[in-house]
Amino acid sequence: MEMFLDYLWVFLIGGTICAIGELLIITTNITSARILVTFVLVGVFLEAVGVYDYISDFAKAGVNVPIIGFGASLARGAIGAVKTHGLLGAFTGGLTATAGGIAAAVGFAFLFALIFKSHTKK
Repeated sequence: MEMFLDYLWVFLIGGTICAIGELLIITTNITSARILVTFVLVGVFLEAVGVYDYISDFAKAGVNVPIIGFGASLARGAIGAVKTHGLLGAFTGGLTATAGGIAAAVGFAFLFALIFKSHTKK
């Protein structure tokens, strides 16, 4: 029963984050790319002020899987690299921390571009 409740929380929190993004797309003139950047910045901000880990402990994958988790990973990598490498770490740490996810996204995008024929929406 406890595992079911964990899955329910993940679904509700992740779904709420996605619903907020969808509401922003529907009700405003903000483009989806700007909304994604905003969500990344929310993750960076939450990590920078030190509350992302508390939210992540509670929400688990519901907040880690959406783009907010990517922003937090970027910030966590940059903060850690600054502590070990100085100012240069601010530029390299985020990419080092998220290199696996970025490489997977580029690789899958390339694979799907080969398999499927893209077209514009009408």
